[in-house]
Amino acid sequence: MAAAARLFIRGANSKLSIAPSSLGVTLLKLSPNCSSRTKTQRRHATHFTFQPDPVPSQYGPTQKMNLFQSITSALDNTLASDPTAVIFGEDVAFGGVFRCTVGLRDKYGKDRVFNTPLCEQGIVGFGIGVAVAGATAIAEIQFADYIFPAFDQIVNEAAKYRYRSGNLFDCGNLTIRAPWGCVGHGALYHSQSPEAFFAHCPGLKIVIPRGPIQAKGLLLSCIADKNPCIFFEPKILYRAAVEQVPEEPYTIPLSQAEILQEGSDVTLVSWGTQIHVLKEVASMAQEKLGVSCEVIDLQTILPWDIETVCKSVVKTGRLLISHEAPVTGGFAAEISSTVQEECFLNLEAPISRVCGYDTPFPHIFEPFYTPDKWKCFEAIKKMINY
Repeated sequence: MAAAARLFIRGANSKLSIAPSSLGVTLLKLSPNCSSRTKTQRRHATHFTFQPDPVPSQYGPTQKMNLFQSITSALDNTLASDPTAVIFGEDVAFGGVFRCTVGLRDKYGKDRVFNTPLCEQGIVGFGIGVAVAGATAIAEIQFADYIFPAFDQIVNEAAKYRYRSGNLFDCGNLTIRAPWGCVGHGALYHSQSPEAFFAHCPGLKIVIPRGPIQAKGLLLSCIADKNPCIFFEPKILYRAAVEQVPEEPYTIPLSQAEILQEGSDVTLVSWGTQIHVLKEVASMAQEKLGVSCEVIDLQTILPWDIETVCKSVVKTGRLLISHEAPVTGGFAAEISSTVQEECFLNLEAPISRVCGYDTPFPHIFEPFYTPDKWKCFEAIKKMINY
């Protein structure tokens, strides 16, 4: 009967008939025209369309790379130019679960690219020690969702090391990398965006790129910066985002937002994957509403570029901020509060936050949870009609 039950479950959409058997057991039979395989709907994993940036010409020859390959290129450049640099984390020796360190151990040796135990607080604690000793430490946390066991080491040790020693010692050579954000099927333990937890902590820098070109330049800036940095990498873009990336090392300034599209009616602010959602929303608003949107990629969460955002809001009079993390206490709240203080008399409508819900990140309900273009579009209509 268990087999019959499994058959019933597998063929729930098929026609069934009941037939007696010689064993005195009633069995379920599929009609001869039906398949036991159910028809499954195609699931769209992405809620955005990636549009590559123009090919940069100021950094020399370029090569076609996806996001994880641009990360590998940045790490390769660092190991080649800095003999003290080391890369460590769970499974990084064979290339990592997302292949960001593939080939680096073979090229630079097991003393410079090596695995650690499955212990995030140990990874970061070790990284602090390496950085304090004067070497360049690049630690990988396998998923941003698992960075929380290292929270005390990051917030109470790394961020405060320089302050508590009166600048006698510091761990500014520490960079922590972690895959971040939704991916289409990651559920509650592989989809989180924890940037706001660390944005409350002076002494850290937090950076999130939107694509391969920014990923390489911003990561190299983090590694060179003399403050501990957390570099979150949008994992859904590892293979989906492909651009022409410069082969040679280059840096992109931290704490400097980038205006991707100029506009006059609404300012749209985000970072990472959500930037691509807002670029689509800006096109929809122009086409369907005749509304001109200015799109800003914050890039650095802490310290963030207040001047660029506020200047834009003074011009447009309206602000929409969007991120995947839950709305309550998300970094959109900090941006909203600051803009309200600085630009109150310029606002034509209440500031809008289109973010994740205050729930754990769902699995099958991810399409309903993510702040997609339709939610953002409705928020723009509401602001314009205010």
